[in-house]
Amino acid sequence: MKTFLIAAAVTASVAFAGAAQASEALAKEKGCMGCHDIDKKKMGPSFKDISAKYKGKADAEATLTAKVAEGKGHPKVKANADETKTLVKWILAM
Repeated sequence: MKTFLIAAAVTASVAFAGAAQASEALAKEKGCMGCHDIDKKKMGPSFKDISAKYKGKADAEATLTAKVAEGKGHPKVKANADETKTLVKWILAM
């Protein structure tokens, strides 16, 4: 049983790392990294600062998704709805 739990934990961490890399690649592909950086302010705030600002807010995902998708205080992005949700979840997980 202990071996199973260790294997499950390793598998989950590898999957999470893969998803994080995939989301960073998606952010680059969609042009997000032109204005944002993971941990440094550029033209826009860093993704870590955005995550900190919305931490603990129940409507964070919906609010950020709307801002990005509809261009509310943010330039409209070239990502479809699923890609936008993936990016928002990735940012909020930082």
